[in-house]
Amino acid sequence: MGSVCGKDQQVSPRELEERVQAERIDQRIRRETKADKDVPKKLLLLGAGESGKSTIFKQIKVLFQEGFADGERINYKTVIYANVFQSMKILLDGLQEFAQSDQEKYTLKASNKVQVGESLRVKTRELGKGQGMVAIGEELAEVGGRSELPLLTQDYAKKLELLWKDPAVQEDVLFARVRTSGIVETTFRPGRSDLYKLYDVGGQRNERKKWIHLFEGVTAVIFCAALSEYDQTLSEDENTNRMVEARDLFDWVLKQSCFKETSFLLFLNKFDLFEQKIHKVPLSVCEWFSDYKPVSTGRAEVSHAYQYVEKKFREVFHKNTNAGNVRRVFQVYRTTAVDKTLVEKTFNLVDEALTRELLSRGGFI
Repeated sequence: MGSVCGKDQQVSPRELEERVQAERIDQRIRRETKADKDVPKKLLLLGAGESGKSTIFKQIKVLFQEGFADGERINYKTVIYANVFQSMKILLDGLQEFAQSDQEKYTLKASNKVQVGESLRVKTRELGKGQGMVAIGEELAEVGGRSELPLLTQDYAKKLELLWKDPAVQEDVLFARVRTSGIVETTFRPGRSDLYKLYDVGGQRNERKKWIHLFEGVTAVIFCAALSEYDQTLSEDENTNRMVEARDLFDWVLKQSCFKETSFLLFLNKFDLFEQKIHKVPLSVCEWFSDYKPVSTGRAEVSHAYQYVEKKFREVFHKNTNAGNVRRVFQVYRTTAVDKTLVEKTFNLVDEALTRELLSRGGFI
């Protein structure tokens, strides 16, 4: 038998026409693929206040863009200063509260008091020297249901002094806490993949009325829920548990008719804080998790508790999604918003999942 690759192989007019048509189709597909890559896919970042949405948004700028410009970083200095003041005030207010039960142990010495108008550079050195404030910080961090109380350590206290000297660096910006108001957006492309436009909106209750304006034409909703906040209450409502609020908000978003066939990506965030807290505060303190029973200790218990929380959110999703609705994809990701490597890996996985979904809808797979 002759080779099918021979140069003198005869090609019929019909075969030649089919080849020309196939090449035209290939060219059209390449043009449409390129054009499609240049049209941003719309991602909506939703969740309750202080769930870590804005930190994830900032990570996108660091990972897939050029980071923060010098002007932006300098502007964040005032935010970081305010965060330091707020943290110190929390510690000092808690000190006074604990002093009511043990005045000798929790009374600040005159040499360590922070006086308004005095140099904070000197006072941060004093905070870093003594173990008393470290112990107080640890004890305050265990008090649930009030606010996101920071853990003051010697290492952290030493770094405070740097905040008064230098412009904020990228990592400081990620840790800076400022409430999102209104709508912010950014466009990014993970590697050579599709182009995405990410929208972040305020998560507090008084900000949610603005969400509806963004609900059309959404490729996927990224919903953030803070794992570590199962024993805390809302800053705007001290009677509502934050995890219960996340559940109810997730349920409400799923019920929106415009999201009937929209994919949902659940980010169970603040895992780093969750794995520390779960050994000290039982998951069952949250009314939604009242039936939870620990089965192990150490890392095994962290994994078991996480899987339980994930299962509860999956139940909410499936309750609001018809069994035959295969177009509404649901993926869950364990995240720590301040972890650059983990966030990058997560968004690469998100990109792969959305690409597969779009190819499936187009009948390519």
